[in-house]
Amino acid sequence: MSCTERGKTVSPSDATPDPYADPLVFGQRLQILRTRKGLTRDQLGGLAGRSGQWVKDIETGRRGVPRLEMILRLAEILRVRDLSDLTGDQSVHVDLFVGPGHPRLAEVKAAIDAFPLTTQRQAPPIAHLRARLARAWQARHSAPNHREVIGELLPDLIRDAQAGVRQADSGAERRAAHAILAEVYSLSQFFVAYQPDPALLWRVADRGLIAAQESEDPHAIGVAAWLAAQAHRDAGPAHYDAADAVNMETLAYLQPLLPDANNEVLAIAGALTFEAGYTAARRGETGTAWRYWDQARDMAARLPEDYYHPATSFSRAIMGAHAVTVAVELHQGGESVRQAAAADAVTIPSRPRRARHRIEEARGYQLDGQPDVALATLAQAHEAAPETIKYNGYAKRIVLEETEAKSPARRRRASQLAVKLGLLAA
Repeated sequence: MSCTERGKTVSPSDATPDPYADPLVFGQRLQILRTRKGLTRDQLGGLAGRSGQWVKDIETGRRGVPRLEMILRLAEILRVRDLSDLTGDQSVHVDLFVGPGHPRLAEVKAAIDAFPLTTQRQAPPIAHLRARLARAWQARHSAPNHREVIGELLPDLIRDAQAGVRQADSGAERRAAHAILAEVYSLSQFFVAYQPDPALLWRVADRGLIAAQESEDPHAIGVAAWLAAQAHRDAGPAHYDAADAVNMETLAYLQPLLPDANNEVLAIAGALTFEAGYTAARRGETGTAWRYWDQARDMAARLPEDYYHPATSFSRAIMGAHAVTVAVELHQGGESVRQAAAADAVTIPSRPRRARHRIEEARGYQLDGQPDVALATLAQAHEAAPETIKYNGYAKRIVLEETEAKSPARRRRASQLAVKLGLLAA
């Protein structure tokens, strides 16, 4: 039996092997996963702090399997769905950048996937939907189990927002309903992210962009673009250009509106500006990353001191946390720690965002050679929002590294945290 590829008939033995099905050695798996992500050996080596020749030696078997710390670093760069996909050890399944799958995922997915053309569901008034959506955002920021809370609210909110678009009586009502629907999809993306259904994530992102464009609402367009850019960036280095394209196009659209913009539009423009710096930091572009951070900080300074954007968390208070993120992504351990010390003077009101900040701080401490402080900071993240750290691949990587530390006390603390995250059995 043969298959056809670009007009050429090839035998199955000529096709690229599947690292998820074939019993391949580590180097072969690394090469296949690297190629699928669109990375050259030099690019992967640079991101891992090694040379392209080092990657070649691993892939060709001239060099043995690296230590766990480097395996986890490679898994982070390649965004593997399960550590065994890279190692080939089927006895150890550890989801890194894909979460365990929330119990409410199926119900949320069903609401998103439905195509209810003949439903008799009566849409609530736009004002009612807007108030429910505001309460849902507030619940997300205040609850430690925020995925559980918004997972319970989303199915009915999605169905009602969809009905609101279909039952709108005028162009103005339809645009307003599309703005609500776009923001509901944005909230949905926070729930769906890092769960084991990447196709669903992209469906939500695409529908959010479409609904936002139909709304002609600058704020809705900005939020949908902000989340789409994040989805592209988190897909790996081969998608950074797509992240930048969405980001820059949206900033160009918003720019003429900024002199007279309300707080919401100014905040989403600031969030997009920082995201451009975030992607630049992922690329290793130090000057560009900090330049965008400076621009975003200036935009945050135009907001009221107590303002906090419900979707992006953009505010004056968040800029210190953003500085930690830039330093960490640039692998600047000392700068990360310095920025973390400065950022801790400000309290982040959102529990999941505060937990995310603690995780970024922990990454900085790990880079700076302070693993004990990193573990203590991850424990603070778990206390703030357990569901945030449970779905975060960076946190899980640090914890797994330290379960093999030379220090017995550190191994014990890391193992205790690994049990809480579901990485190790109790």
